[in-house]
Amino acid sequence: MERKLFIKRMALMAILPSVFIAACSNEKKPEAGAVKAKQQTFTCPMHPQIIKHEMGTCPICGMDLVPFEKNSDDKALKVDTKRQALANITTIMIGENILSGGKELNGRLTVNPEQSSYISSRIAGRIEQLYVRETGVKVNKGQPLYKLYSEQLATLQQEYLMAVAQEKQFQGDKIERQIVASAKQKLLLYGQSESQVQQLVKTQKKDPYVVFYAAESGVVAELSVTQGQYVTEGNPILRLEGYGQLWVEADVYSSEAAKIKQGQKVRVVVAGWEDQPQEMTISFITPSLQSGTQLTQIRGSIPNPGNQWQPGLQANVFLPLGNKSKMLTLPVDAVIRDGKGMHVWIKTGKDSFEPRLVKTGTENDNQVEISEGLTNGDQVVVTGAYLLYSEYILKKGKNPVEGLK
Repeated sequence: MERKLFIKRMALMAILPSVFIAACSNEKKPEAGAVKAKQQTFTCPMHPQIIKHEMGTCPICGMDLVPFEKNSDDKALKVDTKRQALANITTIMIGENILSGGKELNGRLTVNPEQSSYISSRIAGRIEQLYVRETGVKVNKGQPLYKLYSEQLATLQQEYLMAVAQEKQFQGDKIERQIVASAKQKLLLYGQSESQVQQLVKTQKKDPYVVFYAAESGVVAELSVTQGQYVTEGNPILRLEGYGQLWVEADVYSSEAAKIKQGQKVRVVVAGWEDQPQEMTISFITPSLQSGTQLTQIRGSIPNPGNQWQPGLQANVFLPLGNKSKMLTLPVDAVIRDGKGMHVWIKTGKDSFEPRLVKTGTENDNQVEISEGLTNGDQVVVTGAYLLYSEYILKKGKNPVEGLK
């Protein structure tokens, strides 16, 4: 009996693997050609360069990540009516208008390099005495700046005394006179004054110390040495800045710069001194754009009597504009400007908005001319444009003007 039970168990164990294999083979296989679901990506609202494939937080600011359309090529942005009302998105139909008035540019006062003096060591030696030891100090012309000890200077003085003595022995000799003149010229070039040279001949005593004086009045803007320091010939000592005349630099878009000419008269108002407008002649227009912007600079100079203004103060430059008619214009805030260009938002449907590259022309405080990119009758967003710009970057993770022509 036990033998029969053992045989039955062995037979059952032999059958079980076959049954298991058959069951596995009957499992449902994925259909051929099935499309893998698109993987959702997430980004940070404040740092769109952060891209992850799962929900989480931004490693930079800690904000929760939000989903966005990473690979979408659709330039349209969908914003429903309710959200348009909340964001105060309004549009106007662009048309031809008359543009008049003047253009106000943001500017600033800067130092005029032509009013600066650079003082360097004329001879190698040690700074024995430094009479000016801090920046911001006013220096008058003829004021002593520093005293230098120089063995080289003492050698030159000895050469001069010997040349003078030699000339006395051979009075009237032309060559001796030339040697004396040459030795004296060296002393003058190395910082000795005429009175010091005469005193040297009178006392017949070498003096290795020489005091250097300010050739111009100004304010100490930079001090490059300390007392007791050894300097070489040509070593920078200090820099003086004169504020009697200041530059005015103002930023201007390249499209506007084409309409500005050198020699043009403009009005300048320094912030805080609105009752003292200045007339300035534009003397220079920078030929290249500032790095990463669409801005260039114009420059001129204004007098600064009594040094009442300091470099760094804000100044507004007013460009006169003649009346121009038959041009497409928009409110200034409708045009978004960044390092990649200028663009506006066009309403293409009830809930659809698209970016459009534009070029601008004449501009005043309120209106700007649209020279390229739009046609008469386009529905252009005039309020809420920056919200659409931010929403586009948030959802699509890229600048809306990328790929536009």
